[in-house]
Amino acid sequence: MTGPTTDERVRAMLADGLRSGTLSAGSRLPTERSLVDQLGIGRTAVRGALAALEREGTIVRHVGRGTFVADTLAAATTGEDAPQTSPAEIMQTRLLLEPEIAALAATQATQADVDHLHHCLSRSEHAIDYADFEGWDSALHRGIATAAHNALLLRLFDTMNAARDLPVWGSIKRRTATPARRERYETGHRAIVDALTERDPDLAREHMRAHLLEVRTNLLGPH
Repeated sequence: MTGPTTDERVRAMLADGLRSGTLSAGSRLPTERSLVDQLGIGRTAVRGALAALEREGTIVRHVGRGTFVADTLAAATTGEDAPQTSPAEIMQTRLLLEPEIAALAATQATQADVDHLHHCLSRSEHAIDYADFEGWDSALHRGIATAAHNALLLRLFDTMNAARDLPVWGSIKRRTATPARRERYETGHRAIVDALTERDPDLAREHMRAHLLEVRTNLLGPH
């Protein structure tokens, strides 16, 4: 039986710190060198685990300042609590929730939220492969949900988003992925972020809905 992965060991360290009170939202994490020493693993593995947690929104990293526990921790990060559902149900739910979340985010986002969305957008546009792009795609959408500053909506979003970790969702997304579609998704993402930056809720709602309709068509065919 294999032992825990690096990601799981870093998650466990975070969970233990939060339970014991030594860590809380906004707490600074140990340096990479300290994590290497504490966990007894290589720096490359530590960096990979931190990158995955950053994409999820569990941690935030600031150049020159360090790595911090996010103000709102990601839920269902392992996917174990993901509801049993289908890609069609996931898209139905996304179309109900995310356009309204985007509209609310346009009025509630702080400048730090907007800066984070631009960061996710840039990282997704410079992603070197499918997995990297998919990770930053997910981080961008969760960043928008976080920027709405509504804890209940974020909890609903996380429950819905956990379903995207189901094998059937990943399989259909990978099977239908093409460079042209990725470019279209990047265009849609930029339009959403631009609307949020301009604090335009109607345009944010419109662009999010258009983006999700395109995703649904690509995944499931025309409706």
